[in-house]
Amino acid sequence: MLQGFRDFILRGNVVDLAVAVIIGTAFGAVVDSMVKDIITPIIGLIGGQPDFANLRLFADAKGQGGIAYGSFLNAVISFFIKAAVVYLVIVLPMKRMVEMLKKPQAPEIPAAPPENVVLLREIRDLLKAQPR
Repeated sequence: MLQGFRDFILRGNVVDLAVAVIIGTAFGAVVDSMVKDIITPIIGLIGGQPDFANLRLFADAKGQGGIAYGSFLNAVISFFIKAAVVYLVIVLPMKRMVEMLKKPQAPEIPAAPPENVVLLREIRDLLKAQPR
């Protein structure tokens, strides 16, 4: 039983997945901080309110009850900012790096036809050359 568990854990893709999850979590914390500490205050300067958590539809005079759509709005804005950061910081640079690392491919030289095809072409050409 322990041998099977050890074999499972030491497979390459399990270790790669664990590393990806750990790095993804750390990167998520960095992006969350960027959204919360940098981008959201900038939105607040432009729009006047950086946090929409208190926005409600059909609330009473005290601001209670109703539909609290502000938290959802915060989550949507945060999602789009995170997606943009991931695209601009990871996807685009990785795409450029892959394109730079690609070696220019030499044009493919067609393979020589098999000998029977060459002989058939010669026979065809001889038949065409004969007078009728």
